[in-house]
Amino acid sequence: MDIILSPPIAFLIYLPLTYVVVLIGKAMAGKQESSKAKSSTYGSGEAAPTNLAAPGYQPFFLIAFFFAILHLGILVLGTSDLSTTPIIYLAGMILGLVALLLG
Repeated sequence: MDIILSPPIAFLIYLPLTYVVVLIGKAMAGKQESSKAKSSTYGSGEAAPTNLAAPGYQPFFLIAFFFAILHLGILVLGTSDLSTTPIIYLAGMILGLVALLLG
């Protein structure tokens, strides 16, 4: 039973299983009908804006970095023992998050 739970074997089991689920989903979806009304965007009768909403990934980088520090830090703290080392790590993580928030 332990061999089935190893990641490479589980991946090889789930790969065809996922393909079967996709095929069942495509069979249940039916025939696709393509029309101009279904493929166009609807903006309440107005033309769609031509400018980009966000010029790139730069506005989202700080948010992504904040959550990466937070999630990986909690993962490390959750798997650690009850000693003084995780407390020092927690203080460093809090300092890093405050520095990230203050800019």
